[in-house]
Amino acid sequence: MTTDEKTRPVGVFDSGVGGISVLKELHRLLPHENYVFYGDSANAPYGTRTTADVRKLSFAVVEKLLTQNIKALVIACNTATSAAVVQIRERYPELPVVGLEPAVKPAIERYPQQRIAVMATPLTLREEKFQKQLLRYQGQAELIPVPAPELVEFVERGELASPALQEYLTKLLEPLEPVSAVVLGCTHFPFARPAIRQVVGSQPWIIDGGPGAARELQRLLNQANLLNIQSATGHVKFYNSDSDPAKITLSEKLFAATID
Repeated sequence: MTTDEKTRPVGVFDSGVGGISVLKELHRLLPHENYVFYGDSANAPYGTRTTADVRKLSFAVVEKLLTQNIKALVIACNTATSAAVVQIRERYPELPVVGLEPAVKPAIERYPQQRIAVMATPLTLREEKFQKQLLRYQGQAELIPVPAPELVEFVERGELASPALQEYLTKLLEPLEPVSAVVLGCTHFPFARPAIRQVVGSQPWIIDGGPGAARELQRLLNQANLLNIQSATGHVKFYNSDSDPAKITLSEKLFAATID
């Protein structure tokens, strides 16, 4: 494998800017890699669309990323993973592909037989992937699905600490108490973690799938002998289907933000 092959970028995409929470975890674990992030904000949110629609949009984004000569793909969107990861892997068998799914397993391992809230988009919660998780862990914990489509839109606006966000989260989460863990099953949601923490208090464990996705990317790149061995920190490029330059500015701001 040549050095040029190893320095090719990793493509990362989301329905909007939320997947930058995953990009941050990828960059934290693999800082020498180069990344190209594509946010499809013009079509966000994906979570209220049909599966067929999300699949079509996902393939369109993958085609754009392939023009950037990517060496691997991270679907930094639980909804797009649910709708399209199987088909993307089938169409591009040579491309290492990492998908996202709600981090239900580690939550149950830490809090067996306890109440666990799973916040996600409506599509993620109704898709087969999550329904199989519900069946698999039946009897091991009480999993409480919490559809939160509007939370995606708060993050897309960069509205992370407003009274309106606090009011929305309070209405959503207060009736669930008490819970031992809150699984953030959408990559937008980690950016609202401080606001979620204000509502649920200091006790529940708040977990998302970003760190697991980073470890899986590391495993796949290592397996394919594609890890970038250069010592310099890699570069990150942002693209967005929304032509408003403010989206790129927001993307850079979120990438630089401390969210945990």
